[in-house]
Amino acid sequence: MTQKSEPQETTTFLGRITRVVYDNRDRVYQEIRETRELYDLLRKWSAGQPLSREQKAAVKSQLIDICKTIPALAVLVAPFGTLILALLIKYLPFNILPTAFSEDEPS
Repeated sequence: MTQKSEPQETTTFLGRITRVVYDNRDRVYQEIRETRELYDLLRKWSAGQPLSREQKAAVKSQLIDICKTIPALAVLVAPFGTLILALLIKYLPFNILPTAFSEDEPS
């Protein structure tokens, strides 16, 4: 009986992991696009071209996302980092995830 349930549990576990990966794939792509946008805007600004109010807001938002991500990555590589990161996400009074991950639906 145990031999039959172990493959079933493994299949269920792998199915959940696959679903989570696919659910977050679009959010990762969104962050990559936003980071590319940030790079383009910073190049424009460093070339002496003025940024619009919306562009400045986008730069600020993306820089904040980067500042949030760096500590989260540092926690992730620590021993038991995934567990610690999950607890931090749940119990901190502020969100440490980038904006693409804090929305209900990926943009």
